Amino acid sequence: MARVTFLHPDLGIGGAERLVVDAALALKKQNYHVNIVTTFHDPNRCFTETKDGTLPVTVVGNWLPRHIFGKFYALCAYIRMMYAAIAIYFMDIKPDIVICDLVSACIPILRLFVKKIVFYCHHPDQLLTQPGGKFKTIYRSLLDYFEEITTGRADKIFVNSIYTRKVFKNTFKSLNINPEILYPSIHTEFFDQTRVQPLEDFIKFKFNPNNFIILSINRYERKKNLSIAIDAFHKMKDLLTNEEYEKIYLIMAGGYDERIVENVEHYQELVNHAKKLNINDKIIFFRSPTDEEKVSLLSHCKALIYTPENEHFGIVPLEAMYFKKPVVAHNSGGPTETIVDGETGFLVKESTPEAFAEKIVTLFRDENMRTAFGNAGKERVVNSFSFDAFSRQLHRTIEELISEKEAIQ
Repeated sequence: MARVTFLHPDLGIGGAERLVVDAALALKKQNYHVNIVTTFHDPNRCFTETKDGTLPVTVVGNWLPRHIFGKFYALCAYIRMMYAAIAIYFMDIKPDIVICDLVSACIPILRLFVKKIVFYCHHPDQLLTQPGGKFKTIYRSLLDYFEEITTGRADKIFVNSIYTRKVFKNTFKSLNINPEILYPSIHTEFFDQTRVQPLEDFIKFKFNPNNFIILSINRYERKKNLSIAIDAFHKMKDLLTNEEYEKIYLIMAGGYDERIVENVEHYQELVNHAKKLNINDKIIFFRSPTDEEKVSLLSHCKALIYTPENEHFGIVPLEAMYFKKPVVAHNSGGPTETIVDGETGFLVKESTPEAFAEKIVTLFRDENMRTAFGNAGKERVVNSFSFDAFSRQLHRTIEELISEKEAIQ
């Protein structure tokens, strides 16, 4: 079978990394020779399949800087990925196909020795940067141009949602490409086989069966609007009786990397914000849950609050729906394609604490609604976002590319 290499910049525990792992697993089940090349991989902060030998991982270029005096993150990422592409050339087994994502700068180098390249666009990188001064404007314009022309060199481009495809076409106007949508899936087999642990096994807090646990899972980044979850919880005090309020708790779980300054700073900002509102005794902050811990969190919670606005896709709502948990999210981006408003959860029109608090209180007071939403949510995931459907689409693409490669030869 064909040899497929996945090239990813930082193999941590985010949604992009989960997609890479799932794609690799899908192709491995089809008997492809699969491996992952990355510029960073921490065995203490990664998905299980990348450290237990299921998927071979090779780390290259970790010695290259991630930034220069707190600046030029994008440029350093481009250089690291280009170096990784060069490293693939010198490996013993060269791939027939490379699937890369996030950073397209490596594609022209890969084209020198790899026949077919797939690029998965989670979101154009140039839209993730913050405005700056004149120098940054010039610097970014050069990187943005480079991103556009290198993205166009891929043989196949996937995006993660209808929303991202619109953004892609509006951003890379010179490419005249209509990328194919490959929705991320969730690895339901792992969820079904993982033992659910009592929360007290890994969270230093004593819950009781009557507690109503609201869960937030997101990386500790400011763009995720996590403070809205805390403010919404605070607003619920005005909407619930004292007896009702005593039953509810909020668990803020999320990816946390000490190497990333924003993770460290924003985590502390959120902790301080909860203390300022005097609700720190009702909010549990949890950093970088393992796969097994995430399963337990999703199993024990009663509802998921998902606060990012214009999220490119958002895998966490799908995971919650698979565990029959209703989701409250903002009516924008990927969640509008996964959550059915009023059937599997609620999509709030305004990204305000009041809007989120109102919907969560509705779910808190209506157990029948939670049950109905939960059942409908799981059915939707199984029917529309299954691992099997994801695997079939990816396998078909690889077979088509292999056929094209053989025809050229």
